[in-house]
Amino acid sequence: MDIKKLQAVVIDALEDVKAQEIALFDTTGLTSLFDRICVASGTSNRQTRALAASVRDKVKEAGGDVVGIEGEDTGEWVLVDLGDMIVHIMQPAIRQYYRLEEIWGEKPVKLGAAKRKSTPEGAEAAAPRAKSKHLAAGKQQAEAEPVVEKKPRARKAAASDDAAPAKKPAARKPAAKSAAPDGKTVKVAATKTATASAKKAKTEKAAAPAKKVIARLKKTEE
Repeated sequence: MDIKKLQAVVIDALEDVKAQEIALFDTTGLTSLFDRICVASGTSNRQTRALAASVRDKVKEAGGDVVGIEGEDTGEWVLVDLGDMIVHIMQPAIRQYYRLEEIWGEKPVKLGAAKRKSTPEGAEAAAPRAKSKHLAAGKQQAEAEPVVEKKPRARKAAASDDAAPAKKPAARKPAAKSAAPDGKTVKVAATKTATASAKKAKTEKAAAPAKKVIARLKKTEE
């Protein structure tokens, strides 16, 4: 079986039984015994055994060979030998203690990319699609045309608001008398002109007797 197809089958088998922290590494430059190594975690002895059984069954259904399985008796660390690929299914404490990722993790393989490339549908999706002539022509035309930035229009101030002078409040004429709310007459202070006229009239009235005496003295002298 092709190694890309094999790794995809293994990942699917592990995901079906809810394996945790699945990691896949390319070991072609590190050893000649196998090309891939996969490490996954199971939370209990029962789950690790179920994960190993799922990998075994899925690989056989796909036409692959299963060389052997080790560690099923304890379930803490189950190893599935697939020839070109070794699968380590470990409980978290065992995995943290042995740290296989530090030994074989020089070339990690992304799980999504591994699954896509292994199937015909994934290979077709990964291949670049030919663009239609209309889309290519439209893109070239868009790149050729210069981009013109539109400037925001300045707002014109209303002429009537700026040019019209402010209106002065009309001068109020003092009322001679006004009626109070209680019916009494309220006197309003007179203007300066009226006060001066009244003062002049009063002065002339006071000087009238003196003028009469002066006029009599003039007649006597004559």
